Amino acid sequence: MGHLDVARVTHALPDGRVLLDDVSFKVAEGRVTALVGANGSGKSTLLRLVSGDEPVQSGAITRAGPLGVMPQFVGHMTDGTVRDLLLAVAPPAVAAAAAELDAAELAMMDADDEATQLRYAQAIADWAELGGYDLEVLWDVVTVAALQEPFSRVQYRDVATLSGGEQKRLVLEALLRGPDEVLLLDEPDNYLDVPGKLWLERRLAETPKTVLLVSHDRALLANAADAIVTIELGAAGNSAWTHPGSFATYHEARADRFARLDELTRRWDEEHAKLKALVQYYRTRAAYNDGMSSRLQAARTRLARFEEAGPPEAQPLRQAVSMRLRGGRTGKRAVVCEALALATPSGEALVAPFDLEVWFGDRVAVLGANGSGKSHFLRLLAAGGSVPDLEHEPVSDVVIEPVAHTGVARLGARVRPGWFAQTHAHPEWAGRTLLEILHRGDEHRAGMGREAAARVLDRYELARAAEQRFESLSGGQQARFQVLLLELSGATLLLLDEPTDNLDMASAEALEDGLAAFAGTVLAVTHDRWFARGFDRFLHFGGDGRVREADAPVWDEARAPR
Repeated sequence: MGHLDVARVTHALPDGRVLLDDVSFKVAEGRVTALVGANGSGKSTLLRLVSGDEPVQSGAITRAGPLGVMPQFVGHMTDGTVRDLLLAVAPPAVAAAAAELDAAELAMMDADDEATQLRYAQAIADWAELGGYDLEVLWDVVTVAALQEPFSRVQYRDVATLSGGEQKRLVLEALLRGPDEVLLLDEPDNYLDVPGKLWLERRLAETPKTVLLVSHDRALLANAADAIVTIELGAAGNSAWTHPGSFATYHEARADRFARLDELTRRWDEEHAKLKALVQYYRTRAAYNDGMSSRLQAARTRLARFEEAGPPEAQPLRQAVSMRLRGGRTGKRAVVCEALALATPSGEALVAPFDLEVWFGDRVAVLGANGSGKSHFLRLLAAGGSVPDLEHEPVSDVVIEPVAHTGVARLGARVRPGWFAQTHAHPEWAGRTLLEILHRGDEHRAGMGREAAARVLDRYELARAAEQRFESLSGGQQARFQVLLLELSGATLLLLDEPTDNLDMASAEALEDGLAAFAGTVLAVTHDRWFARGFDRFLHFGGDGRVREADAPVWDEARAPR
């Protein structure tokens, strides 16, 4: 069985900035190791180095065993077929043989000469020799498990017709069932609903493969990871620290690590100050007492050796995201729904009529499978409800698509909805930098001076991205910026659609702290089991179209309230 050894790897970006500095860790045989860290800290870059997609500039990476890779693009692939998607995660030699076989088959349609026939025969032989036909047998098992259809029926299906979760499940089935002994999985849980995540956790617990995965899902980390490697931020480049235990002991171990480094640094500074003071003392004495010269030299030598040995390990930079969501007092009833039913844009029934009252200060988690109407519900409220009054207009200039519905969804007095879009789709910000968006403001939000804007961006760890256009930001940066504008907007009702999907752990925890201090009402669609623990009401959108309230989070459709 395979293993991984990353030894003293340093990687610089094209502009010369050092991204990874002296990174070392091991992934033991048959273990599941999680790679965590801040958005943009270099986790995906490190996976590309391990996979060989980027050259190692300094250091060494040792891989033992065949390697399978799930890249980040899985889940939002729009070009190609199901077969193309499976080939994208197959060994390069197999993918090349498939391309040649396809080309030879096309050539046979245009010509039937001997050379073309020989080319086709050779392509078939190469495909067979590399195990292509065995792989097709595996793919049949994979598509039946993921799509409930045999490979022969779905291989030419347009991959754009698959949901993000279906694409993820398809590739994960192929890798976990395949012959590769070492797997690199870049955010395998994204786009999966909770039953899908539970399935992934079971498969990771059962697999004998060696797995290195990137994830921000704290429940998945707690249930699946045997060890956790943290990419720690540093002024001169990011380094790695390995916690050899589970996520259950991770936070305590990390706090102990910071405390130990603080103590070592404090002791080193104290000893350094003492030695410098000793040198100054003997320098003063030696000025009028020649007998002190030898002691002065000895003190200087001692100080020089101490400084040459250097200080203890540098203290990693701590993430300090601070979200100050304010809110404001509203009427007692923040949201009232009466016989509200939702439909798709084509008019197909999506959610059966239901009644709901949400009171000021409630924290409501909106749960249910993908496609059950949760986002439609939030979008309707974000637009102000069925017949919005002027005071219920959204607090941003985002254009919200109308939601087909019957019945009534009404917002209470002084309720101003603020919407966090799951897709981060904000065409109104396209082509504009973060500073420009903050400086100009909009009809609901006052503009800010450059200095004030820089301060709030720094609180959200977006200061370095201040001159970047919104669409060029990472998913995590876009998510933090959306929350920042909600903070500045004066929203009293927060409508959050999968807000933690792209947030790193520190940012997700900052959001939880911000929501705890928010003086208003919160409705959040989420598949994040850890995040849902902070809510007090749970609204379940069932696969049968019915909406029911539960006493606790419901992730399994079979256990939904009846």
